[in-house]
Amino acid sequence: MKDKVALITGASSGIGKSTAEAFATKGAKVVVAARRKEELDSLVVSIKSKGGQASAIQTDVSDSKSVEQMVAHTMKVFGRLDFAVNNAGIEGKLNMITDLEEDDWDQVIDINLKGVFLSMKYEARAMLKLGHGGAIVNIGSVNSFLGFPTGSAYVTSKHGLIGLTSSVSAELGPKGIRVNLLCPGAVVTPMHQRLRGIVGDDLYDKHLLPTVHLQRAGRPEEIARAIVFLCSDDASYITGSTLTADGGLTLTM
Repeated sequence: MKDKVALITGASSGIGKSTAEAFATKGAKVVVAARRKEELDSLVVSIKSKGGQASAIQTDVSDSKSVEQMVAHTMKVFGRLDFAVNNAGIEGKLNMITDLEEDDWDQVIDINLKGVFLSMKYEARAMLKLGHGGAIVNIGSVNSFLGFPTGSAYVTSKHGLIGLTSSVSAELGPKGIRVNLLCPGAVVTPMHQRLRGIVGDDLYDKHLLPTVHLQRAGRPEEIARAIVFLCSDDASYITGSTLTADGGLTLTM
């Protein structure tokens, strides 16, 4: 991936951060985007200290102007865009449908679903203008298939990514741009830790983890390697697909 350029949203922590580091290790130039600028700047310093090239831009993926500026920044700094990983997402407020506020629903859908739509819109424009193809990976969840009580907004946003990814793959495939969906299971990230706090350590350790075939949560770097694979030439005939990296969790549900 030397001299190729990767753009990662939600890159300030967790899977996004590990993905940026994985691309840099492969020789790609990396643009990291998220709302938390301080964390992004720290990541850029870390990547550069290891000989990589990186740039950060503060971005709100739910805002079209912000997303447009993110892609424009990528083109200005590095002159091309080869890989895009649309990872930005929130769990939002978990609540029964009878008590879920409209604003809370809108916030989750705007970031998790509309944010991916906006990102792909401008990423694809840049890739098509350059004419050299590319690869886009959207980040879903095992909740792209599975619902859970109080998670209607989050689950809906992740289910929607299956249809969005499939449709855009059909549009961009003839132009040489592959679009896939990666669905992680329980992965040790800040979001995961917050959800664990809601569920409770006892319930998590005694009831959730035993349903995972590998009997453990995943690591962000494990998911990052799967993302890099989907962007690589090794995955040249994979598009419109969903890769589930969950340690076997969904097979027991």
